[in-house]
Amino acid sequence: MRSFRSRLEALANNLWWCWQPDAVALFRSLDAERWAELHHNPVHLLAELSDDSLSARLVPAQLDAVEARFEAYLSEKHTWAAKNVPKLKAPVAYFSMEFALHESLPIYSGGLGVLAGDHVKSASDLGLPFVGVGLLYREGYFKQVIEYGGQVAAYPRVPLDVLPLRKLDITVEVPHGRGTYLATAWELQVGRVRLLLLDSDLPENTPDHRLLSRHLYGGDEAMRIRQEVLLGIGGMRLLRALGINPAVVHMNEGHCAFAVLELWREGIAAGLDRDAALAAARQKSVFTTHTPVPAGHDRFGWDLVNGALSGMRVSMGLPEGAFMDLGRVEPGRLDETLCMTVLALRGSRAANGVSELHGQVSREMWTGLWPRLPVADVPIRHVTNGVHVPSWIHPRVALLLDRVAPGWREGKAVSLASVSDHELWTLRSDLRYELVGYARRRTAQKTLISQALCLGFARRFAPYKRGNLLFSDPDRLASLLFRHPIQLFYAGKSHPRDEAGQAIIREVLRWTRDERFRGRVVFLPDYDMELGRRLTQGVDIWLNLPRRPREASGTSGMKVPLNLGVNVSVLDGWWPEAYNGENGFAVGEARDYANEADQDEADADSLFRILEEQVVPEYFDRDAHGIPRRWVKRMRSSLETCLQQFHTDRMVGEYATKFYAPK
Repeated sequence: MRSFRSRLEALANNLWWCWQPDAVALFRSLDAERWAELHHNPVHLLAELSDDSLSARLVPAQLDAVEARFEAYLSEKHTWAAKNVPKLKAPVAYFSMEFALHESLPIYSGGLGVLAGDHVKSASDLGLPFVGVGLLYREGYFKQVIEYGGQVAAYPRVPLDVLPLRKLDITVEVPHGRGTYLATAWELQVGRVRLLLLDSDLPENTPDHRLLSRHLYGGDEAMRIRQEVLLGIGGMRLLRALGINPAVVHMNEGHCAFAVLELWREGIAAGLDRDAALAAARQKSVFTTHTPVPAGHDRFGWDLVNGALSGMRVSMGLPEGAFMDLGRVEPGRLDETLCMTVLALRGSRAANGVSELHGQVSREMWTGLWPRLPVADVPIRHVTNGVHVPSWIHPRVALLLDRVAPGWREGKAVSLASVSDHELWTLRSDLRYELVGYARRRTAQKTLISQALCLGFARRFAPYKRGNLLFSDPDRLASLLFRHPIQLFYAGKSHPRDEAGQAIIREVLRWTRDERFRGRVVFLPDYDMELGRRLTQGVDIWLNLPRRPREASGTSGMKVPLNLGVNVSVLDGWWPEAYNGENGFAVGEARDYANEADQDEADADSLFRILEEQVVPEYFDRDAHGIPRRWVKRMRSSLETCLQQFHTDRMVGEYATKFYAPK
């Protein structure tokens, strides 16, 4: 008979548990205080607890129930994939520079990683044959510390021995210059999906190569190209070493594009001529671009590319400019760098943006690759992003939907018509109460109150996201905040080399210390998945204020309607597809500006008018029972219209039928 420990360890070593509220409750019940201190890491928690402690604290019936659901999940044969893409037998190999699966596994930085993690979880839920490929970062992305009025980056080492990782007994050779170095891999189980994480921190390697597994998005361009070679080429070689022949290689952003070169090399090694080998590589690959900002695409000059890949190019019998030209808009133009997005576009049979608007922007941005085609015919489609609903919806909202809309988990339309305003408002108030309590503990701000209208702004502090837009008119903001009880929660990191983004964080921090805003504007440090979950579940309003059209999609705003919150957003990214006039608010106009200052001024005025003339009156207009009827109506519409469409089951299903399934 298996022991309690072995049964709990089997659950802890598959991240399926992290989107199952009953499994989370099971681990929390073993020691709630340590559970919180260990960033909700069940492997670490079990390592600390003795067998006697487990026996004393565990409720066997609770373990039995979770274990039964886990085993049923893994053994399910009649999955969505089995019914809808039965010809997809070989796995999809999904490459991404980062994967955000849970806060206890800090190998992610932000939105790209969250999207990749949610993609993997839905691939598991749908039963797709699927394997993820990424890098293991022993110090992850940086931990944000607020000191001296600004952001300080710290890099604590990730303790691999208390993570649900299994080291594989395998090594592959990765090219660098005229030679190679070695990489091994670790396996992480995510439901039905294997995630393979490459690791170059081996004693056989030079210090420079060992450093590739240290930081996510750390170092200079030389470090970046080496990491991308490790991911794309090393990742393909790892799959081959494990005997995995993927049906499709899906490159999630341009970081992964060197996979195309390895597929090209394989074709030549198999006896194909260079053109036929490249065509075969193209038939195997699909590509998703996430970047509508030209400066956001990785570009490498000749010295870096030749320094990293000259040996591989020579072994393929290719001339000096072959790799560079595959990544140039104008092949043969010697002063043009290799762009990883161009390499991925030229090396894929299908490509897509991540929202309808982003698809349009991408076609316009890359029309030079297809100079004979009208912009509308440029072969870049769109698959709008989504979120993995079980990972982001509050368990209490899920229970409500199970009661009143039992088909919601299978994508059926949701109606809250049978739920009273009182019940919805009580639930929304309870979720806000949880957030305020969490923020009090995290910041020691005792003046925060749960009866206030709570607004959230949390994301990467890149300048185009305009984290300081509300402070463009501090007097107007102060008047708004003190007319009614209103609280603003800010969170987010800026890359350590992004001075402009860090300056915006310093500006926001400075305003939190201003007498007019103290206790009303709060910055929550070290934005991670837990904080993101707390904010999107707790706030009443989610602010999204990019300069249109620079937000490819955005997914944080999709999580808020799941929890009866409302978006106040620029009509950028996913929001033009969701907004209907009743389920949230649209900031500014759906137009382009020639001058950024004019755009910022117009959008700031629009934002203030929405808050002053619509949000505040609706929210604080209470009836005799204390219920804001107009606001509750907007809450209903927000959930009903967004839940059904903006989730990763729909998104991954689109990829499976349009891009993955054999034709």
